[in-house]
Amino acid sequence: MAEDGGSRCPKCREMLGGPVASICGSVMGDEVTDCYYYCGACGLYFLELSRDSFTLGESSHFSDPLPKAEGEARLALIRRCETPWDKRCRCGAHKEYFGGWLD
Repeated sequence: MAEDGGSRCPKCREMLGGPVASICGSVMGDEVTDCYYYCGACGLYFLELSRDSFTLGESSHFSDPLPKAEGEARLALIRRCETPWDKRCRCGAHKEYFGGWLD
């Protein structure tokens, strides 16, 4: 997190806008939120992985860069869900995204 409250690109350090997509799920009792950011300067996507663990508390970190094609494929999957923020949603997109790990 940058000093002004925004996120910076982990690669080039440019300011990132808000997330371009996110999805939430309940996995083994933990709330999992994946937020995707796009860096126009790098042409790459980054995934911020956030976990709210029942026993370990909250944690968050950025993934390695995702190639544009892979990021866009993941965004297309998330956009198939009408309520990606609903951790209790069990639509096909949620099931495919979380690969069978949903509670």
